[in-house]
Amino acid sequence: MFHYLKYFLFHLIGLAAASVLFLGEGWVIYGLIGLFSGYIILDAILGDDTSTPNFKHPGVLTIQLWFALPILSLIVFAFIWQVSATDVLGAGAFIQSQTGIDVLANRAAGGVGVAVSAVIITGLMIGLIGTITAHELTHRTWDPVSMFIGRWLLAFSFDVAFAVEHVYGHHRYVSTTKDPATAPRGRNVYFHILSSTIRGNISALELEKERLNKLGKSVISFRNSVLRGYLMSAFIVALAYLAGGVEAMLLFVAAGLAGKSLLEIVNYMEHYGMVRNPETTPVQPRHSWNTNKRFSSWSMFNLTRHSHHHAQGEVPYQDLRPYPDAPMMINGYLTTIVVALIPPLWHALMTPKVQHWDKHYASEEERKLAKEANAKSGIRSLMKAA
Repeated sequence: MFHYLKYFLFHLIGLAAASVLFLGEGWVIYGLIGLFSGYIILDAILGDDTSTPNFKHPGVLTIQLWFALPILSLIVFAFIWQVSATDVLGAGAFIQSQTGIDVLANRAAGGVGVAVSAVIITGLMIGLIGTITAHELTHRTWDPVSMFIGRWLLAFSFDVAFAVEHVYGHHRYVSTTKDPATAPRGRNVYFHILSSTIRGNISALELEKERLNKLGKSVISFRNSVLRGYLMSAFIVALAYLAGGVEAMLLFVAAGLAGKSLLEIVNYMEHYGMVRNPETTPVQPRHSWNTNKRFSSWSMFNLTRHSHHHAQGEVPYQDLRPYPDAPMMINGYLTTIVVALIPPLWHALMTPKVQHWDKHYASEEERKLAKEANAKSGIRSLMKAA
């Protein structure tokens, strides 16, 4: 039973985020601090989870993924309500009548710090509750319900194109120069966010064009799932405007872009500096940075077990193996995200790991590719300094 319940942790995190957004004032700021510190501390003290239980009722673990859509919708509604000037749908009056807490007064007392914290929390939830769940669901191309929910989850971060590019592009070209999501050695994370976003959308449009051409269908049509995805995101933005006005809409756009940026930071972490020849070498566990930190694994549906995921992308999250001998990240996901946001610290910690990968994981062909990558990227000077 515990192995089922541990994957419901994301429900509690999502509901807690919605609660602090409704409570407002200091709750939002303390909630943000608690979220970051909780992940970092719990990953540090709980250690690794290398268990591989056998689940006899996997359907339960699929249905619980579907709950991400109503939970994320609630979080975004709480955010829109928090940054609006009106009591949207009478939510504040209802909460006060049920709990006695004057959330309208709390909201009025909030300042810029609360608004910024609300944007960051909502962006994190769009990434954690939305994108991570959608990543699992949109791999299930045979399941229309999972695909429908996964695509709507991605719409909150303006990234329905991910459902096309990730499955049909990234998984084919991961750890190569053809993959927009794989960060070459020496790249700055902030440049990667921009580069991967632009190249990823271009790749998704090209893949969808290729699919529609094979079917004899027009690219400029409702059959184009990438264009439909853009319209889905526009629909959510329009709802934000109708609910809270221009300011609330713009702040939601900021939160959505923060959620999209979180995805690209994770992409940056998961394959940084890896090299592979897609023509001669299939994707193997050694072509992804892995981590088995317990809290990250439980709350992110084993996204942390990325080495197995890329070796066998069709395997459901609960069946992914830990691969403790795979190349390992700096730490758990949120800890590594914080490090990635500080480029000098990132390169200081990752350069030795990349060197170790070259020596202990790379094939002879990949060592040659690594040498070429070092010469092009400027990481050579970092390696000398190390």
